[in-house]
Amino acid sequence: MRYLVRSGCGWRMLPIHFGPWQKVYSWFRELSRRFLFQTIHDLALMVDRERAGREASPSAGVIDSQSVKAPQGQTRGYDAGKKIVGRKRHIAVDTDGRLLMVQLTPADISDSAGAQVILDGIHKRWPWVKHLFADGAYDRLKLMDKAAYLDFVIPRHPDIDHLSRTAPLQSHRQPQQSSAPPFGVD
Repeated sequence: MRYLVRSGCGWRMLPIHFGPWQKVYSWFRELSRRFLFQTIHDLALMVDRERAGREASPSAGVIDSQSVKAPQGQTRGYDAGKKIVGRKRHIAVDTDGRLLMVQLTPADISDSAGAQVILDGIHKRWPWVKHLFADGAYDRLKLMDKAAYLDFVIPRHPDIDHLSRTAPLQSHRQPQQSSAPPFGVD
């Protein structure tokens, strides 16, 4: 699988020492169907968190999206805000940037609509996540209805709420001894 991801080649172009491409492909499909790769990812994430001195299960996350050009894609849309024809990646990470979940949609899907799927997935896969940070592109009312049902919180900062709907990302680590406050903390 790493070879395919790195080289970007098709199954039929696998080097001969991998064996017949049909056999390699059938094994890949079977392992994917059994969610083996997802399980390996989740376990590696938890081990990495423990090595960093954190709890194995994340309790907070950050959600955002990115529009990317995909002129040849079958499922694509037009993101009018960024003037891009392509797809949109809705991504959730823990507060250290480790990937929790990804959802691909056509670019014309709003951030809030894509976040609905992410919220469902996070609740099933990472039920310990209780705090979710999002930027101003997300419809707070729509997500709060969903988030309240899932016991999620999308924090609001009262001092800047009149300027923007963005929520500042505050570190969950112990503050360092410094004369200046850390970035993003009042």
